[in-house]
Formats: sequence, structure tokens, C-alpha cells
Amino acid sequence: MQIQLSGHHVDITDAIRESVNTKFAKVSSHFPQLESISVTLTVERASQSVEVTTQYLGAAVAVQAANHDMYAAIAQAAKKLEAALAHRKGSVKSNRHEKPQLDQEPIDEAS
Repeated sequence: MQIQLSGHHVDITDAIRESVNTKFAKVSSHFPQLESISVTLTVERASQSVEVTTQYLGAAVAVQAANHDMYAAIAQAAKKLEAALAHRKGSVKSNRHEKPQLDQEPIDEAS
């Protein structure tokens, strides 16, 4: 899986890059169809946030997590992404099966 990592008001250190790679490697092992993700790290005055976007089974999936600690925000974002991907996978599987059709007999209005 390819991870595109970018920072807004933050320098991407080796420790941050390693944390992102390890957390999202777990997600990619659960969802092998996942080809690439885009991770944006943002540092604001009061909080540090992580935004993750990807394409999965034909739909865009995006999650965001914020915390005072960047590493905690990365872990939260990975957990949220895994939940969102599981939800997307479930909705695709539910649409795959045929829905039962109701047998409706025509109403005879001549009676």
C-alpha cells in the first residue's frame, strides 16, 4: 500500500513517518484491496489533527482525528479508518445479494 504523507505547519520527522507507516500497515493487512491513502498532518494552536482520505470499492472514504498529541491522533485516525472501511465493505456486500421480491397479484377491479 502506498502512503502519501504531507504536513501543514509541521515538519515530517522520521518518528512520525514510522508511526504512520506502522499504524496504517495494520489497516492495509485487514483490507488488501486498499491501494493508497493520503494522510495530512496539521498542527494548530490548540490541537493536532490527522486527515486520511482514500478510495475503497468505488467510493471515497475520509476520516479525521484530533488530539493534543500527534501520535495519539494518528492512532485514532487509523482506528476510525478501519471502522469506516469495514462499514463500506459491509454496505457493498449487502447490496450484492438479491433482495426478495414480493409476489403481488393484480387486483381485479371488474368485480
